[in-house]
Amino acid sequence: MDFPLLPTLNSCPQRLGDFDTLSKALDYAAEGVTGFNFHDGRGVVTQVLSYRRLRRDALALARRLTHAGLRRGDRVAIVAETHPDVVTAFFGCQYAGLVPALVPLPAAFGGREIYVEHIRRLALAAHASALFVPDAMRNWLAPFAREAGLKAFGSVAALPDGPDGGPLPIPTQEDEIAYLQFSSGSTRFPVGIAVTQRALMANISAILRHGLRVVPEDRAVSWLPLYHDMGLVGFLLAPLAGQVTVDFLSSHEFARRPHVWLRLLSANRGTLSYSPSFGYELCTRRARLGMAKGPPLDLSAWRVAGIGGDMIRSHVLDHFAETFAADGFRAEAFVPSYGMAEATLAISFAPLGTGVATDIVDLDQLEREDIAQPATSGSRRTRAFVLCGLPVPGTEVEIRHAAGFPRPGRPLPEREVGRILVRGPGLMRDYEQQPEESAAALLPDGWLDTGDLGYLLNGQLVITGRAKDLIIVNGRNIWPQDLEWSVEQAVTSVRTGDTAAFAVEEDGVEQVVMLIEARGAPDSDTRTKLVAAAAGTLRARHGLEACIVLAPPGSLPHTSSGKLSRMAARALYLAGAFTMRAPVLEPVSE
Repeated sequence: MDFPLLPTLNSCPQRLGDFDTLSKALDYAAEGVTGFNFHDGRGVVTQVLSYRRLRRDALALARRLTHAGLRRGDRVAIVAETHPDVVTAFFGCQYAGLVPALVPLPAAFGGREIYVEHIRRLALAAHASALFVPDAMRNWLAPFAREAGLKAFGSVAALPDGPDGGPLPIPTQEDEIAYLQFSSGSTRFPVGIAVTQRALMANISAILRHGLRVVPEDRAVSWLPLYHDMGLVGFLLAPLAGQVTVDFLSSHEFARRPHVWLRLLSANRGTLSYSPSFGYELCTRRARLGMAKGPPLDLSAWRVAGIGGDMIRSHVLDHFAETFAADGFRAEAFVPSYGMAEATLAISFAPLGTGVATDIVDLDQLEREDIAQPATSGSRRTRAFVLCGLPVPGTEVEIRHAAGFPRPGRPLPEREVGRILVRGPGLMRDYEQQPEESAAALLPDGWLDTGDLGYLLNGQLVITGRAKDLIIVNGRNIWPQDLEWSVEQAVTSVRTGDTAAFAVEEDGVEQVVMLIEARGAPDSDTRTKLVAAAAGTLRARHGLEACIVLAPPGSLPHTSSGKLSRMAARALYLAGAFTMRAPVLEPVSE
């Protein structure tokens, strides 16, 4: 069945997030003709969900949820495939005064039992009274549903109808929780981040008005998962609150056919789309394979090519811009940003239309003194960091001395590296029913300790890494991504994302370990050469002796949002999970 695409231009005046709640935002969006288009792996639209229909279906579902026995404030877990039913369930909760919690789909590896246990733990952590799952997964989770005594379980379509008519429940109000966003932390089991309607709408307004400067001609395209803050807030809730049409492609299909993302941007004249650095690299490496057939690519309408969700790799973006310049892509469209679920989403955006700006610093001074001193001709080693822009209006950022952790100390001047703290209207209420976790992150004076490290430059924020990932060897502060990038660039058989660096204590000494996924290294001789190349790179570029451990392809752990989890990799290493050990090489004498 063919579905006509929902249009870009709306039939009612645009409002940019100036609503008290999500339900009021949808009430207004439903007056127009825009909405969500869902595409398959070939780029063909398979379902459409106008905002008008979404409101109608969500209101009907709110009645059914109430009829099922759910009461105001109850939690509803939703397995977040990229599908209209997930969106309807999310907004049905808004109209019923319930709290949705989007949880991830099964990963391509790990097995059914591991996934079922993961969902079970998430649902229990959310204190869920209901669980919506795709029909194909119903039998997987039915035993848990019976054990937990859920009031509703299964697909949205299978939920029994309630009586027609009757008063609707009161929608979620400003100071009530809009949703639970599960953190993708790696040192502990993920916890639910409680975001209120007030915080959500404040952040959405900042995104639409200041970060992206949305106009009526804008159209969004997204492959980001809906259970991640960038996918949920950035490309589901914010577009709805700005009455913007979105073309969705599932994350699974993007991973298989990244060129479809670009095809959708081209064919539908998409103007707004985001990705972590790895998405742009995947397109550069593989998208041309899918471009041999079909009409020419035209990316000239793409005005905001956002980057976020992980450390920003400027060389990856440079390569993408060079590769697709002939197709109309402009490097000035890149918009580096910084955000996190604990701040709803957005904290800072680079200025629009300026592309990627970098600060090249002396790496030796950075490691020894925590000062981002500009590199000079005499600098032995340098490092380029991407500027992530000014904080959005109403949000403050401070860099504080890390020595006082877990209560960071004095504010630092520009170019001194410390812990990043944020204060503003978009902060989470707390970690749901986790008072110790909440107290560690939310300071008494209203600041949020992000757990990230960085510095300020002319008021713009520069991210250098995660505090928990920092490696300290002989008084040097070493960022693991620097080690990873060096090996990935220098060793041709190692791809971006194939490495994980961390430190362990061995015999009272801090030892740097690097895990490398051994692609195309089937025999001992090839593995020996791979280890020698990696060890030599770290020795030459960083002056480090590292223990190189080879791992099977695809075995490095990632969070639900696709980020490398170094802490989980370290835990697996210490548990003996990686047995494809590299040959032991003697250090080369100078």
